[in-house]
Amino acid sequence: MHYLDDVTRLPDDFDGRVRLFPLPDLVVFPHSMQPLHIFEPRYCEMLRDSLSDDRLIAMATLTGGAASVAGDHPPIASTVCLGKIVSHAEVEDDRHNILLVGTNRARIVREVDAGRPFRIAEVDVDTDIYPPTGADMRLALKGDLLKAFGAIIPPSANVQQNLHELMAGQMGLGPITDIISYTLPFDVESKLQLLAEPDVDQRAADLIRLLKSGTVQLHSVSVEEQSEGGETAAARGKFPPPFSLN
Repeated sequence: MHYLDDVTRLPDDFDGRVRLFPLPDLVVFPHSMQPLHIFEPRYCEMLRDSLSDDRLIAMATLTGGAASVAGDHPPIASTVCLGKIVSHAEVEDDRHNILLVGTNRARIVREVDAGRPFRIAEVDVDTDIYPPTGADMRLALKGDLLKAFGAIIPPSANVQQNLHELMAGQMGLGPITDIISYTLPFDVESKLQLLAEPDVDQRAADLIRLLKSGTVQLHSVSVEEQSEGGETAAARGKFPPPFSLN
């Protein structure tokens, strides 16, 4: 985890201004890895600006759905996830494949007109809150969360071994909630509520309720299904989810 901590640490001179990359039906979380395919000219400029500076992009979620993409200033959720570019490859016709790792949840304070073709906002960055009153119950909460997660994913020896290692490992409850929240095909509103909750114990309790609600059904993804495209496969509740082109 030390390497990831170094990669995701915000720059010392971070001033709260972020480049916004709004997409429909996508909620990125801290500790998640999101592949993106960038080709629209204004976002290619956003990418070049990011690569020449702090390599940060704030992933925002369009609240008007896919139909709002064409607008100049479509509405977005107030909670965003800061992400850092850890891999970049330029392909033909000024198209780019990048890999973004989520670093921090943040709340938009206001958008800024900086005379750029892409949107920029001032944000307040939220850090995970671990209430001291919940310290004694946190290990049990972690166990309940992983048990609820294990109950809905396709059973296999490998999956169960991974869950056992996760339970015995040192990964904190906050990162675990974020990884599960990102991975599973919950509805966008539920994901945004989880992203907006900095209280780790409350976020874990909310996630457990979602897992037990019966609204998520998963089945294993074959190699062939991985090539179908992330949006289609995720909508069908396949696990693990394939990468998406965005």
